[in-house]
This record gives sequence, C-alpha cells and structure tokens, in this order.
Amino acid sequence: MGGTEHLSVRREGATLILTLNRPEARNALSLPMLVGLYDGWVAADEDDAVRSVVLTGAGGAFCAGMDLKALAGTSTGKGMGGEDYRDRLKADPDLHWKAMLRHHRPRKPVLAAVEGPCVAGGTEILQGTDIRVAGDSATFGLFEVKRGLFPIGGSTVRLPRQIPRTHALEMLLTGRPYSAREAADVGLIGHVVPDGTALEKALAIAEQINACGPLAVEAVKASVYETADMTEADGLAAELKRGWPVFDTADAKEGARAFAEKRPPVYRRA
Repeated sequence: MGGTEHLSVRREGATLILTLNRPEARNALSLPMLVGLYDGWVAADEDDAVRSVVLTGAGGAFCAGMDLKALAGTSTGKGMGGEDYRDRLKADPDLHWKAMLRHHRPRKPVLAAVEGPCVAGGTEILQGTDIRVAGDSATFGLFEVKRGLFPIGGSTVRLPRQIPRTHALEMLLTGRPYSAREAADVGLIGHVVPDGTALEKALAIAEQINACGPLAVEAVKASVYETADMTEADGLAAELKRGWPVFDTADAKEGARAFAEKRPPVYRRA
C-alpha cells in the first residue's frame, strides 16, 4: 500500500486515506512525510479504483508545520531526518512542493479531516484540499511572521482567493491562532464536528462522492479550478469544453438508465 515511517496509507472502499504519522512532533513535516505524501497523491491519481482521498493526522493532531527545531541553524534542511529519502529530493527538487499540494493538484477530490493543531505548514497544505472538516478543538493559523518567516507554501496567493481578503490578511499578518469555529466563520473550513469525529465525517462525504460518476466528478473539479481566474465569458466557454464530453460517456448513459430503473448506478469510468 506504500507509505513511509511518517506517512501511513490505507484504503477504505474507494477512498484512499493518507495519515500524517509523526504524533510525537504533532505531525510536523519531515522528509519521510513529504515523500510519502507525494507518493500518495500519485498513487491516487494512477489508481482508477480510488475515487477520493482523505488527508488526516495521527495522535489528535493534523500538522504543526515545519519542524523548526530540526531546521534551526541550517539552510539545507538536513535536520529534517530521513536521509534515506534524500536521493528522491535530489532527483526531483520540486517534490516537497508537490507533496504540500503547492505544485500539484490531484485529479481526485481531496478531503481534509482535521483534529488538533493545523497550523503554519498544516494550514498551507489545507489550502490545497477541496473539502475540509474539523473537530471542535482544532486550531488553525499561519504563524510564520511571528518567527520572522514567510508562508511560502502558497498562502499569500491562495488564502485571499479562498476567504475574504480582510480575513486572509489578518490571518497572514497577525500570526494568531484561529479556532475551528472562527475558521468556519471566515470560510476556511466547511464543517465543524465533535472532537474525534472529523475522519468519520470526511469519510461519509467521500462515500457520497464515490457513489457519483467518477468521470463527471473529476471533470467538475477540473473545471472549478481551471476557470477560477478566467472572466465569466471565458470560464463558461471552458466549462462547455469540459462538460460536453461527459455526456457522451457510457457512465452518463448508465446514470440515466439507473435513474429510470430506480437502482444504484454502476459506473465503469467509460
């Protein structure tokens, strides 16, 4: 199933679950974690049996961002551990950005199930996900400016496009923590659930997605992102190019036939 010592992978039905697994460090980013994440995104993209991905964290935490203690005093990041994986980073210097969803967008829907801290790099990875669920006690925030750092994982670009600019700038410039309720109020996350149930809720949403036509789902996701910066006229034209081919698929015909026959559809990605 893949994975590394800091990233575990398992399947539940048609959903691939990627778990950040370094609880002793509140799942702070490490090289083994980044390599495992990137491999997980690729595996999901390449496996037609996978229809959705859920990203979560072990031990009651999502991700506390970069391991600043390991990184302190070095510009090479050698303190991040995982020397066995360094050849992967050398072969693909962009791997860490792909892992953090800065330079890679999976074609399958990605859901985040957040418990505990989801801060700094955790909030940056979060912005690369599509649907977000958080436990009541989850916390969010971009703390980089408090450490004299820059949130270079994409937040100065993405955050003002995902939530109102005034809220984005406050989060970016104050470096203060946000509760789950506050994060939901500004639109950063979509659901706040009782602590310990974020994964359960994310999997329930994923199951609803998995029951839909996979070609349609992937085309809808692609259209939303590729038209985001277009004018309305250009976006509508691009939508037709994405949308019309879906109607010619066998899956579209199966969906209509199943509706008429009052039975669940059986989609075959065809």
